[in-house]
Amino acid sequence: MVLIVAILAGALIGLSLGALGGGGSILTVPALVYLVGMDPRAATTGSLIIVGVTAVVGMLAHHRDGHVRMSKGVVFGLVGAVGAVAGSRLSLAVPPDVLLAGFSVLMLAVAAIMLARRRVPAGRGGPGMAEAVPFDVPIVSFTPRFVCACPRAAKVVVAALALGLMTGFFGVGGGFLVVPALVLALDFPMPVAVGTSLLVIALNSATSLVARAGSGLEIDWSVIAVFTGAAVIGSLLGARIARRVRPQSLQIAFAGLIVAVGLYTAARSLPVLLS
Repeated sequence: MVLIVAILAGALIGLSLGALGGGGSILTVPALVYLVGMDPRAATTGSLIIVGVTAVVGMLAHHRDGHVRMSKGVVFGLVGAVGAVAGSRLSLAVPPDVLLAGFSVLMLAVAAIMLARRRVPAGRGGPGMAEAVPFDVPIVSFTPRFVCACPRAAKVVVAALALGLMTGFFGVGGGFLVVPALVLALDFPMPVAVGTSLLVIALNSATSLVARAGSGLEIDWSVIAVFTGAAVIGSLLGARIARRVRPQSLQIAFAGLIVAVGLYTAARSLPVLLS
């Protein structure tokens, strides 16, 4: 029964990652904790594996469509690595119920962000972007002379560090943050932002896993393997769905599910903290 639940949950999460570039990974930890019975800290580590592998597979599907900017995605991920290491160390140090309570707040915030994103036009970053710099223009250039678009660079650094910290602490991909960051800071078209976000998620997940090496957490690898396999299949289907279905419709439905799970997680964790 546990493996069946893992398959269903993994498929749903992979579907969201493939179609939206994020959002679904926020449900991985609650699924591993409440449906599978893992310790919250072990669940965040298992989530990093699931999300990282799924992001790589989803990224390859988007790369075939020309929607991944490798160099900028790698730079974003390398900057975020600092936050990922710090978040991973902090996650292992806090009590499980504190971790889950924080997770419930994060889920409600994610739902709000997803609903807000559906109002942003799909082509660019929304109102006020008519005079934006084309997304293929580099932020920093040394030839023929040194040029730095420093305000844009600052936005990228702040967003990358915040994403890395969140990935390391909660074990989530954070595509709901990196997609808007790539749209607003780099003026990526939405399809390119979604594809590149999966590269960033994979890099941050890998960094966070390395930071957790030797932590001694007990992880049920059979469940993680089944969950990951289902999520990979879901991500491939999600990439196909992204070409045919309006992302806004998916975001509304998924935001509702995240709110429900967030409220359930809060109801389970907050009474323990307040007692």
